[in-house]
Amino acid sequence: MNHLAHALLAGDDEWLQLGGMLGDFVHGQPDPQLYPQRAVTGIRLHRAIDVYTDAHPEVLAAKALLPPPYRRYAGILLDMWFDHCLARDFPRWSAQSLEAYSVALRALLQRHDALLPPELRRFRGYMSAHDLPAGYADRAMLGQALAGIGQRLSRANPLDSALPVLVQREVELQVRFEAFFPQLQGFAREWVAEHTE
Repeated sequence: MNHLAHALLAGDDEWLQLGGMLGDFVHGQPDPQLYPQRAVTGIRLHRAIDVYTDAHPEVLAAKALLPPPYRRYAGILLDMWFDHCLARDFPRWSAQSLEAYSVALRALLQRHDALLPPELRRFRGYMSAHDLPAGYADRAMLGQALAGIGQRLSRANPLDSALPVLVQREVELQVRFEAFFPQLQGFAREWVAEHTE
């Protein structure tokens, strides 16, 4: 799952949301001297969500829908596409509007700027410039984001041409997302209940 999903699955707890955003930018064990305990818990929730997602039968079936050479990058492509699905139908998954949620998430990162690694600070600037995560509802923005990720990878890859491949399989991918995301929500709720006071 990508940034919008990780933040949403963290619930209303600001520190868990922050940890959800930090998860892709903090490597190894999070330093408890640097981050409050609930932010560390949020990083761990992010990682638990990733492990659950990667092994889920619906996600594996969705990956199998992608042809070579895109299947090799199916993890990245589905993370982004599923955030697109989430953003596009956001009122179904949240009581807040997508725009309000997006603004609040960027404000959260701004409030905790001192805790952000340099890469997340840079990404926060990118989020502001492109109205993310709300911008993920727009296919053109999704295509730009995929191309940007592709440019940052060290080896040649087809991410800049992946959007039409995803759009062509939109119906099948939506079926997989619809089956998967409610189960992921249940997993995240249970994980938070077990790991927080």
